[in-house]
Amino acid sequence: MEKIRFILGTLESGLQESVEFYVLEQTRLGGSQYLLVTDVQEGDGEALILKEVSEAGAKEAIYEIVDDDTEMSAVAAVFENLLEDVELT
Repeated sequence: MEKIRFILGTLESGLQESVEFYVLEQTRLGGSQYLLVTDVQEGDGEALILKEVSEAGAKEAIYEIVDDDTEMSAVAAVFENLLEDVELT
């Protein structure tokens, strides 16, 4: 399982913190790229669905946590189908 580091914070504030997540799966839906990530390599952990919001041609990818209930439900259903042994709640 791939582990990637995300930098949290904004350029305006100058405050940055890094956090590492394990990537469980990725998918493309409706023209957007999504990642399903977790904070633990095995077992039950906190899972997040991240949506890429980078501009085309950007050097680094920018992701936001999906918080829209409709979008979350649609993407979670795709991830549950891809990962048959995972249930997202």
